[in-house]
Amino acid sequence: QVQLQESGGGSVQAGGSLRLSCAASGRDSSMYNMAWFRQAPGREREFVAAIRWIGGRTVYADSVKGRYTISRDMTKNTVYLQMNSLKPEDTAVYYCAADRNAFLHTTSTVYDFWGQGTQVTVSS
Repeated sequence: QVQLQESGGGSVQAGGSLRLSCAASGRDSSMYNMAWFRQAPGREREFVAAIRWIGGRTVYADSVKGRYTISRDMTKNTVYLQMNSLKPEDTAVYYCAADRNAFLHTTSTVYDFWGQGTQVTVSS
């Protein structure tokens, strides 16, 4: 069992930056691929970014590529999402997720464990 706790959400004006954190705990929690998803009101949950637990390979949604960076601190068992050049359409609840598949996935149903989410609001 893995527990995930997000933090770092908030309100920011368009063009601003935020950094989200996701602290993982539990048995073998460092051996999970980690991902960020987001869900805006009235919309389905969508993939944002993911990082593989070994090797650090990353993958991003086209909508955030070049603006967001996912990273991982293995010593703290924490994954980060640095979000720059934020746009109003980035407004959503952001969720951290974990899974132990051999490859990175962008589909939410693949991920076994989820955090409670943190709200990000970008105003124009």
